[in-house]
Amino acid sequence: MDLLLWPFRWIYRGLVWFANSPRTLMISYLLMIVVAGVIYSQVEDKSAADSVWWAVVTASTVGYGDISPTTWQGRTLAALLISTMVLLVIPLITAHFASQLIVDDDAFEHEEQEELKADLRQVRALLEEIAARQGIVLSELPEVSNVSAPGSVALPGGRSGRSGRRRRRR
Repeated sequence: MDLLLWPFRWIYRGLVWFANSPRTLMISYLLMIVVAGVIYSQVEDKSAADSVWWAVVTASTVGYGDISPTTWQGRTLAALLISTMVLLVIPLITAHFASQLIVDDDAFEHEEQEELKADLRQVRALLEEIAARQGIVLSELPEVSNVSAPGSVALPGGRSGRSGRRRRRR
């Protein structure tokens, strides 16, 4: 079973590698245009400039119709180019730019979360010490270690624990 999944794992790793770098996305797009243009010029007996123009128009799904394939090899190439662009390259480029737009700069980093948990432990210890001196019995407090979820730590009232600016490191 593991042997059957091996190609799909490599395809997935390749897609993740493409998706994580705008440089690889743009290089793969340009490489696809050039390769499709070269193949088209050989199959359809067109000039290099016309073939690259056809590849750009076809890959962008504009399809002016000024140049179109007449052989079955050219049509197959057009179908592969359109499918690859529409189903793979354009969504990866769009997803990359969308992910850059929704990055939360105010989210707590791991070190900040750990620092908050340590501070909370100190506050709890001080509170228990003060309560013991005063003879006050405290109700059971929740564990601090449960505050390790990614992102901002939620405070009572639905407020995030961050202001709009970063704290200075000591």
